[in-house]
Amino acid sequence: MAGRHFIDLWHLDHVELREILDMAHAMKKARAGWPKGRVDDGAPLEGHTLAMIFEKSSTRTRFSFDMAMRQLGGSSITATSSDMQLGRGETIDDTARVLSRYVDAVMIRANDHSDVEAFAEFSSVPVINGLTDRSHPCQIMADLQTLEENGLDLRGARIAWVGDGNNVCASFIHAAAKFGFSLAVGTPARFAPDDEDLDIARELQGKIDLFETAEEAVAGADVVIADTFVSMGDKDAERRLEILEPYAVTEDLMELANKGAHFLHCLPAHRGEEVDPEVIDGPQSLVFDEAENRLHAQKAVLRWCLEK
Repeated sequence: MAGRHFIDLWHLDHVELREILDMAHAMKKARAGWPKGRVDDGAPLEGHTLAMIFEKSSTRTRFSFDMAMRQLGGSSITATSSDMQLGRGETIDDTARVLSRYVDAVMIRANDHSDVEAFAEFSSVPVINGLTDRSHPCQIMADLQTLEENGLDLRGARIAWVGDGNNVCASFIHAAAKFGFSLAVGTPARFAPDDEDLDIARELQGKIDLFETAEEAVAGADVVIADTFVSMGDKDAERRLEILEPYAVTEDLMELANKGAHFLHCLPAHRGEEVDPEVIDGPQSLVFDEAENRLHAQKAVLRWCLEK
């Protein structure tokens, strides 16, 4: 295989993840004040093409990866699974083998995590997880970049996750041991994080504390993170909203966090459900810096994968 896959954070060691974050910071700083379409100095991915496959709809993932390749001097090809023979029964391994002969890397936003793992197994080029039902590692790299550029030392920090213990929560669990922060997870028992992710964290000596209330999780936190209560593919929206309502991030809940605590949300957000407008649009919110940093973090991921 030429290059390296980026599937889950726990597959990478701290040195590699630190390399990616440092590269993201440096590339963002180097572009300050430039037009969005200007190519980075040296065009590090000139001549390279990224294939992007979407089984789920997307705003940030689609635009940020496309612009990432443009700024790096490369190009991208975008398709949904329904555009491809993959959506008509062609096997994942055949698709992976074929695309490996056309492009230099593949980013997949998939329904099933196992499909991305299978694609990577048969691909001879790097495969990047753009989101699955199990994890969202690109989002977490952007989030950590955002927190560092706003002055937070990740090692020793206290990060609180409240709401649904979903795929984004899983990637924060994977990241905790790698970057040395503690993670307080406040969820109802029905939506608690997956035991497999917690087992991975324990094996890596990660500090993960589980709570059944948002208030316990947020107390003393440097960062508070929320996500939508109803995600793409969820069939029980009414029931989820009822159970998760006590986990909404309000101004009162933010008062329990440390003074000056930051608020993150990967977007899209539903104001009045998982977060109040006064929080997400208030001075503690970093959500639009966070969204922008999907671009810069993913540029670093692409360069790391292709060893450029």
